[in-house]
Amino acid sequence: MNIGDKIIVRIEIEVDRNMEYIHMKDMRASGFEPINVISRYKWQDGLGYYESTKDASTDFFMDYLPRGTYVFEYPLRASQKGNFSNGITSIQCMYTPEFGSHSEGIRVEVK
Repeated sequence: MNIGDKIIVRIEIEVDRNMEYIHMKDMRASGFEPINVISRYKWQDGLGYYESTKDASTDFFMDYLPRGTYVFEYPLRASQKGNFSNGITSIQCMYTPEFGSHSEGIRVEVK
């Protein structure tokens, strides 16, 4: 990957039960800048959620998350050269924190 390249972050989640008040946080590597910087409510495949872009992460808030498989995507642009540690993605029910999970972290190199 080179400076200026556009990448698409793709998060796939599988939910085995209906859940309410979910917060999903995707930590971003420091060498990338978000393209969608305006926070807004979105509707996709029957699921309504609020997407909020912050300095180091993109957060997703859902009032109701029905059982099923979902895909979240958003674009980033490589802005710095180097080897970066990409943070984890975590998802958690805000009122029942024992219902949660997280991804693994990876290394990303920009040339």
